[in-house]
Amino acid sequence: MIDLQALRSLAAVERHGSVVGAADALGFSPSAVSQQIKKLERQSGAALLERQGRGVLLTERGRTLVEHGSRLLADLERVEAMLTAGDAPQGTLSVASFSTATRALFGQVARRLGQEAPQARLEVTSVDPVDAVALVAHGEADLAVVHNWNSVPLEVPAQVTVEQLCEDEADVVLPRDHPLADRRALDRRELLDETWCATPKGAICHEALMRLFQAEGALPRIAFTDPDFATHVALAADGAALALVPRLGRPPLPRTVVARPLTGERPRRVISTAFRRTMAASPGVQLLVRLLHEAAAADPPSSADAETGE
Repeated sequence: MIDLQALRSLAAVERHGSVVGAADALGFSPSAVSQQIKKLERQSGAALLERQGRGVLLTERGRTLVEHGSRLLADLERVEAMLTAGDAPQGTLSVASFSTATRALFGQVARRLGQEAPQARLEVTSVDPVDAVALVAHGEADLAVVHNWNSVPLEVPAQVTVEQLCEDEADVVLPRDHPLADRRALDRRELLDETWCATPKGAICHEALMRLFQAEGALPRIAFTDPDFATHVALAADGAALALVPRLGRPPLPRTVVARPLTGERPRRVISTAFRRTMAASPGVQLLVRLLHEAAAADPPSSADAETGE
């Protein structure tokens, strides 16, 4: 009988391009992954991997096995979810989130999960939504919390379903002594010559900032790049740069800065859960989705006061 975990390991090698990358993603040692794939090779009577530089590629036999095996794993996952429907969640629930959602939502979720499902264990990793969707799609996370900017749509594969939690809005954070700080709302055209802090290239929030002046045919001038919005706020407090900072998970701002909304179409993002359709009946996924809805409803980010800092 085919080893299903070995099949998962082979699929992870295909995705990550190396045994080491697959091992990191699956939580195994590289030697364990290698042994699993060698077992599959003995069963199939053919090589499934071939070396290419420092990485590996799947052979034609290996790609065919992953293609058909992925459908088998999806069917098995769907059956397992149906069989456990109604049971109390147990074991590890793996979640991929983004940092501000982790900060804003998962403290309450972890507390409630401990009360309602003491046999379950929560593991949350903060990554960019693009990576979070990929982790869910490839079975390396049970659920993700993602965001979808009105200016930067998030691509979601067919086997993943999304369910909206809430809406979030981003404000411009600027020094209190900035000439525009006394405005109730800021016109984009008055910000064309400003210096900005951004999240790293490739992140959705970076792309949202880059499209901020799209209607003006201009790009923001980025002087600082950092993944942490707390750094953005600190740079604004020092007068070094302006920042576009979402309200979800935003801590109280220092009195040396103000946060102002933009006029016209404001930068907004939809916060959603994402999980594989095969896991829709999973008691663990269903409980997490419910707890996330409750946490988001407790303090809607879109109603946050843009005047924070005053």
